Amino acid sequence: MAVFEYTRPVAGTRGLIGQISALFSDAVATLISWNDARVTRNSLSGLSNRELDDLGLVRGDIEDIAQGAFRR
Repeated sequence: MAVFEYTRPVAGTRGLIGQISALFSDAVATLISWNDARVTRNSLSGLSNRELDDLGLVRGDIEDIAQGAFRR
C-alpha cells in the first residue's frame, strides 16, 4: 500500500505567521539602516573641511558614505 503525504509544504513557502515575521523583520532592518545612515551623515556633516580632508574626504562624499556606496 502506498502512502502519500499531502501536508508537506512546497519548498520556499511560508505560512501566514512566517510572512508577518518576515515583513516585521524587513521593516526593522530598514529602520536600522536608515538610522545608521542618518547618524553617519550628521557626524560627518559636523566636521570641518580640514577634518574631512584629514580623512581623505570632501563634502560631496558624505551622502555616498552614508548610503554605503562609497568606494575608493
